[in-house]
Amino acid sequence: MLSRRLFLAGFAALGFAPAIQAESPIFYASQGAAINGYDTVAYFSSGEPVIGAPDIAVMWKGAVWHFATQENRAAFEANPRAYAPQFGGYCAYAMGMGYISTTDPLAWQIIDGKLYLIHSQGVERMWSRDVAGNISRAEVNWPTPLFD
Repeated sequence: MLSRRLFLAGFAALGFAPAIQAESPIFYASQGAAINGYDTVAYFSSGEPVIGAPDIAVMWKGAVWHFATQENRAAFEANPRAYAPQFGGYCAYAMGMGYISTTDPLAWQIIDGKLYLIHSQGVERMWSRDVAGNISRAEVNWPTPLFD
């Protein structure tokens, strides 16, 4: 009877581990800020990367996010998941290949309303050859469900 109780206790503990892990997604934060200090909202509103200001910042999911304007900061605070990059801000192409890599804020794409960051503009050209396939593979490989 004791071994059955131990088994059930262990099983229950394992069942809760993914839920705990999902609460703390990891964002790539180089130079002390997510997206190397670029404004994540600007990718959507301006259609280009814009460097953010350290004095217009917010902490979210363990990373500091810089913004170019107070309006962008307010938009992010209202709905951060709408603006945060996929796969924790790591390279979407590398994630599809099964590993993580740093990103260049100048190598990016918005697909179906989601921001994808890429390692470099050269890698972005490879990514562009099969965007749907790369996204699908990256979603399978992404170790932490970011938006549960």
